[in-house]
Amino acid sequence: MFDSLSEKLEGVFRGLTGRGKLTPADIDRAMEEVERALIEADVNLRVTQEFIASIREEAVGEAVLSGLNPGQQVVKIVNDKLIETLGGEASKIKFAQQGPTIIMLVGLQGSGKTTHVAKIARMLRKTQGKKPLMVACDTQRPAAIEQLQTLGRQLSIPVYSEGTEPKPPQIAKNALAEARKLGNDVVLIDTAGRLQIDEPLMAELEQVKANTKPHEILLVVDAMTGQEAVNVAQEFNRRVGLTGIIITKMDGDTRGGAALSVRAVTGVPIMYMGTGEKTDAIEPFYPDRIASRILGMGDVLTLIEKAQQAYDEEEAKRLQEKMKKGSFDLEDFVEQLRKLRNMGPLGGLLGLLPGVGKQMKELRNALETPEAERELRRTEAMVMSMTKDERHNPDLIDASRRKRIAKGSGVQVADVNALLQQFRGMRQMMKDMSRGGTPNMSALMGGGGGGGVQGAVNSRKTQMQRPVDPLAAFKSGRPPTPGSGPAAGSSSPSRPPTAPGAGQYRPPKKKKK
Repeated sequence: MFDSLSEKLEGVFRGLTGRGKLTPADIDRAMEEVERALIEADVNLRVTQEFIASIREEAVGEAVLSGLNPGQQVVKIVNDKLIETLGGEASKIKFAQQGPTIIMLVGLQGSGKTTHVAKIARMLRKTQGKKPLMVACDTQRPAAIEQLQTLGRQLSIPVYSEGTEPKPPQIAKNALAEARKLGNDVVLIDTAGRLQIDEPLMAELEQVKANTKPHEILLVVDAMTGQEAVNVAQEFNRRVGLTGIIITKMDGDTRGGAALSVRAVTGVPIMYMGTGEKTDAIEPFYPDRIASRILGMGDVLTLIEKAQQAYDEEEAKRLQEKMKKGSFDLEDFVEQLRKLRNMGPLGGLLGLLPGVGKQMKELRNALETPEAERELRRTEAMVMSMTKDERHNPDLIDASRRKRIAKGSGVQVADVNALLQQFRGMRQMMKDMSRGGTPNMSALMGGGGGGGVQGAVNSRKTQMQRPVDPLAAFKSGRPPTPGSGPAAGSSSPSRPPTAPGAGQYRPPKKKKK
């Protein structure tokens, strides 16, 4: 997310931070570039102009122009103004003192309301210990009821539904009575949407609001719609009165114009952002962290929180002891691999590290592809094809066992060799780091030789690059295959077989003079 905007801003500030002194002309040129970047990111024009004017006012001051690090001071001013534009402080759901907290989700059709009802229910149950009830009030789209019921079964969260015949205001009212009877402390109402804003939609939402008196009314908007998200937010806020906004599909939006505009135009805080299709792909919206991501400074706090959710303290201590003793085995390896995958896409995790944005963009993009996910699953399949003794003691795995493991996991023996080599390098690296030593990264990647992941890749490339030698194939009586000829760069020709036989080449005898 924000990749396009972040890349442009990084380029602007790189030119400022490398100078010992700035002039007003330097500031003006930089602000023109920033303004162009924001407009290309589909940020609202009025928001862009006010943002640039506030930065320029502070950046041309004498303290900045003649400071020790004027470029860095300008970056700090931009960071502060970004945080201010995004809302300043994070906003959270305000829970009711007595009775269930009622949360009503509204928005246009296709924005992700039904999915985010389930996402918020799951999150509140996991992080707040709440007992939610999801209510299916979208009678305009019959599939929405079935979708919410399916999500409820997956998450073991109850869903209240009366089908498509009753009116949504009555369904919502009956659901509240059911929640009080069952002891649910949070009620999440999924409402109907349209392809565009119309009077019947708004009248229905106003009736649902009157019947339930919700504590929170959250608008779900699609980040990909850009400026249209601002128009939608303004109209919903005018008719039903919003308390918060959820921006969805943030993982697919590289511009970020909706996030930067909707808060500044409507004054309604952004509470959450959807970062994927799974029910755990939702994050609280922290303006300061988002500003850091936009400016390429990473988001270490979010990364730490994700790690804390995946690992508990006792498990971390146990893992640390195994690393110190060098007893970290393949079973531990695959367990950590699963936890890492549960933290989210690897490319997204890498993007949270500071200074990684532009320099490792290709690696991030590679890690976010389906091929990367399949590679992780192949690694897991190889480990799970081993016996328990082999996972605990990889040294037991000889040539015959490697063939069995490769056959059981649907891979080549070279893949098993590469995994074992990489694992040994990683285990040694962990041991060195736990003792305060310097990790040997060449051992992890297989060095320059034939071991490890890189070695396996190089070996395959070399084999596939060898030319086919039809003459050698004819002499041996076998069909030509890639790699059967001499190695690339080799001057020695293929030697004919020594033992004569059917179909084999026999050199002619020299005639005597």
